[in-house]
Amino acid sequence: MRTLLLVAFLCPLLLFAQGKNKYQGFPSLVWPKLYDIQYEKAHDDNGEYEKPIFSAAAKSLAGKSVVLPGYMVPFDSGTKGTMFMLTSLPLNACFFCGVGGPESVVQVFLKKPITYTEKPIEIKGILLLNDKNPDQMMYILEQAEYLGEIDY
Repeated sequence: MRTLLLVAFLCPLLLFAQGKNKYQGFPSLVWPKLYDIQYEKAHDDNGEYEKPIFSAAAKSLAGKSVVLPGYMVPFDSGTKGTMFMLTSLPLNACFFCGVGGPESVVQVFLKKPITYTEKPIEIKGILLLNDKNPDQMMYILEQAEYLGEIDY
């Protein structure tokens, strides 16, 4: 019994010590797979950039319908739209605020416009992996649908 308690205590510490970004948001089977990513230096006409190298787990989701919980990043064009960023972290901790990495954000293209909300939401769409265009996010949800706010 003492060994079991010791293992239960040490396992989380070992995972924390690895230093990689770990998904800490709403329960999700998808976000942890998206967080598992590496980068390599690449060049294009605009210069050098960090090219994402997707894990086998992320590649297994490419082109498939997924559901992601998260927070909307406010629209550039007002309070309603069909394209926005969805972050796995609250806005005060998201990629655009300097805390999360680019793996914590998905570019969403909805079928129908929705109104911005500060509450957490769920989105369903086809996941695309982008390692070619550094002007877009590396994760993109196309043909996306708003499933609603998450009540917590």
